[in-house]
Amino acid sequence: MLLKNHRVLQIKPEETHLWLTQKHYAKRVPNIMYAFGLYKLNNLVGVITYGKPASNSLCIGVCGKDNAKYVIELNRLCLLNNNRNEASYFIGKSLKLLLKPKIVVSYADTSMNHNGYIYQATNFIYTGLSDKRTEWRVIGSNKHSKTITEQSTLKERKEQTDKYEVVERPRKHRYIFFVADKKTKKLFNSQLNYKILSYPKNITKKYDSGDRVNSQLIMSLT
Repeated sequence: MLLKNHRVLQIKPEETHLWLTQKHYAKRVPNIMYAFGLYKLNNLVGVITYGKPASNSLCIGVCGKDNAKYVIELNRLCLLNNNRNEASYFIGKSLKLLLKPKIVVSYADTSMNHNGYIYQATNFIYTGLSDKRTEWRVIGSNKHSKTITEQSTLKERKEQTDKYEVVERPRKHRYIFFVADKKTKKLFNSQLNYKILSYPKNITKKYDSGDRVNSQLIMSLT
């Protein structure tokens, strides 16, 4: 899929931080191993990041222990305007820029009314919902559990019942994509530990935090 005047280039992880903390709904910077920018003409209009999943058991669980080192997560996608076809174009181009082989996992957050249509459009495998789990939350807030554990001890959370609570973590649609040559892709498919399911269909929501970021000019075309 071609978009006139668009291109995708690898960028430095720190170039995504403003986007992720001001525009993306999660408002936090994840682990970043690879970062790419979507440019329209010479303006940055989107960022996408890939990193090591927080759960090592996930890395082992996808295609087994021997392939765990290849597992990375598409952990952030943030677009300035999210114009038609930009997201699928951006994801597709960034996947091609990753070093092979890679097993890419990504999630669509059901709590944000996301079904993962963008991953369906880019031929990801759908493997169902994430496991049911609980997490700590600040009462009346959607502050991420990891942020809370960084700011308070378990003892403090248990004692301050007027501030903290344990809630069921929203389940997420899990998608997987193999970045590999045909032989390796066939191997990954044969060792996949999840059942491949039909894509979920539901009413989706186009989410935007409402914040704006500066679309900086491209620094280099090489």
